Amino acid sequence: MKRPGNRPTSTRPLLGTALTLVALLASAVPAAASGSESTSTSASASASASASAGTLQRPVVTVAQGRLRGKAHDGAEEFLGVPYAAPPVGEARLRAPREPLRWGGVREADRQAPACVQFSPFGLADPSAVSEDCLYLDVYRPKGARTGARLPVILWIHGGAYTMGTGTQFGGRTMADLTNSVVVSINYRLGQLGYLALPELARENARRTGSFGLLDQVEALRWTRQNIAAFGGNPGNVTVSGQSAGSASVCGLLAAPSASGLFHRAVLQSGPCTLIGTPDSARAESQAREFAGRVGCTDAATFAACLRAAPAAALVEAARTLPTSGPASGDGLLPVAPAAAIGSGKWNKVPVVIGSTRSESRLFVALSQPRLTEEEYEAQILAGYGAAGPEVLARYPVSAYGSPYLALSAVMTDSSFACHTAWTAQLFASQVPTYAYEFDDPDSPTLAGTQVPGLDMSNAHSAELAYLHDFTAGDRPLTQVQAALATRMKRYWGAFARFGSPVVPGQTAWPTTGSGTVLSLNPEATRTSSSFATDHQCGFWRTQPTSPPL
Repeated sequence: MKRPGNRPTSTRPLLGTALTLVALLASAVPAAASGSESTSTSASASASASASAGTLQRPVVTVAQGRLRGKAHDGAEEFLGVPYAAPPVGEARLRAPREPLRWGGVREADRQAPACVQFSPFGLADPSAVSEDCLYLDVYRPKGARTGARLPVILWIHGGAYTMGTGTQFGGRTMADLTNSVVVSINYRLGQLGYLALPELARENARRTGSFGLLDQVEALRWTRQNIAAFGGNPGNVTVSGQSAGSASVCGLLAAPSASGLFHRAVLQSGPCTLIGTPDSARAESQAREFAGRVGCTDAATFAACLRAAPAAALVEAARTLPTSGPASGDGLLPVAPAAAIGSGKWNKVPVVIGSTRSESRLFVALSQPRLTEEEYEAQILAGYGAAGPEVLARYPVSAYGSPYLALSAVMTDSSFACHTAWTAQLFASQVPTYAYEFDDPDSPTLAGTQVPGLDMSNAHSAELAYLHDFTAGDRPLTQVQAALATRMKRYWGAFARFGSPVVPGQTAWPTTGSGTVLSLNPEATRTSSSFATDHQCGFWRTQPTSPPL
């Protein structure tokens, strides 16, 4: 498939920094922060009935598996640690998700479940707060919402390069209360527990796939369709939303035939489909066999049994220098890579919001080369871009940016996230209503534990998360002005979920992006802009070979 504008699709090795993006996406943010309600104990046995006056006053809903007792929190009600699939442990490891078990009495839904096993070397703030028994979700609704309210539903998929993270970081209380919607935040299997394209495993499920993490996401959507009405949500109006690898997962859902009809709008944040590729089945199988060999599973006849018997720690160790590439294409779950499916017009067509942050790659450059010199910057550009290197340097001179760090960040932002967001938006806009944005807060917080002293990391990858969620992994609270922007952003997202268009009375009109118009989300003045492609030099980058897929 050709990119918009017949952009060349040949490849060339790029900067060393570009080749580290996958690892940095996996390790940039702690998957839990202090104040998180995650627990290291399994939530699968938390069903109990209580006759105390306090519990009787808490909200109770009935889903297909039994009754759930949640709790009120601020202006919302939350139901935490709700199983959407059976525990994928023991013989169920590396298999398609199955329906959750029923329970008797009333299940307490007031504590978040553990994160899925983390394949990032950084992992969680609390390393014990993980489990293979992790297929749970959290539901947030406005206080007083009841069955039959038919409120719009927003289902959130967290990022983390398919190797780390947890839905418990992303509280939905404020979004639910402010926008009168129901918010769902999910966990899904990560690393090679979630993505292992061995035919010996794939033949055990109907989709003939090893993309168990993507199967988990489809299963969470199925559970939501079946049960969300009990919380006051409308199963016929579900918006699937994600950031980074979560956005790439949304790309996968858009292209997966089995996800058809399970959602009705899509939001893609900092993960454009033309950038974040999927390995084909042959490449994915080769990587899976190499991984199995590292675990010590070398006999094809016993691959499945060997991998299911291996300690989780052994799987994590084997993946340390062989991170997963995420879901593969070319199987029954994802027959065609998402960008190709969207370009062909054969995908699950829904209205789309898509965007990026103004300086995405500051995070990656800060964590990989924080003290880059001008000489090192120029050498990397010349080595990475070959004959085009001098022109890249002319377009991105250190003198124009103030430091090699900022210059390299601009090169990497423009050539990857920014322009691919524009190109992916063009693919969508020719087929469905599409709304593009750029997050631009020059004083935004960054992720906890990632700030490099002396470097400006504002507007970097993940900067917008604290503005849309009750986020537990930001490095500092929002200011009053930033909180006002956060409120405007939530209202845009909520309106899109409700109507399929982000129309909010009293806020700047957000037009569709067919003409290249982008909404700039700035704390001082939210405005529309037609200069996004020019600002990020996308005309130039369209003539260059594609960057490596994330």
